Amino acid sequence: MTADPVLSERLAGAFAFALDLHRTQARKGTAIPYLSHPMAVAALVLEDGGDEEQAIAALLHDGPEDQGGRATLEEIRRRFGDGVARIVDGLTDTYESPKPPWRERKRAYLARLREEDGAVLRVAAADKVHNARSILEDYREMGERLWTRFNAGPEEILWYFRELVEILGARHPGRLADELRRTVAELEILRAEVV
Repeated sequence: MTADPVLSERLAGAFAFALDLHRTQARKGTAIPYLSHPMAVAALVLEDGGDEEQAIAALLHDGPEDQGGRATLEEIRRRFGDGVARIVDGLTDTYESPKPPWRERKRAYLARLREEDGAVLRVAAADKVHNARSILEDYREMGERLWTRFNAGPEEILWYFRELVEILGARHPGRLADELRRTVAELEILRAEVV
């Protein structure tokens, strides 16, 4: 199914809200404005055939987790509707602050992802592709210093990405899952050359 290429003012409103949410954030361990990530995820969603609702969810997917928890999710619901809020909720690995331990959160998220619908899976795949691309590029540039940015070590992060490859390859096969698989495989090859 191909999405309608006509996009509405709702997408512009979502972009403005995402900018407000993430205005002062940077990508982990960089000076790159955080907004670059949801913008890239939204682009990947649209390129994968996603619709405007999925693109809006992509722009807002990290809002609740990083900026205000359930109150932010309810604001997303108020502004953009139940469908967008449902997708964002499906992509949020915790509303708690402080966040639970990394591995516990990721195991719970992976278990939920195995049950999510196609809209959540498409946005999740786009999110993970962009994250994996960024990690791979930064690893090429920084080497092992890269891992100090994260709340988990390289083996845990690679375990998580291997699980994502398996789930998304089975539940949302296509370009995004294929790119995720290739990117993670390349990251593992580079890492194996170092250790």
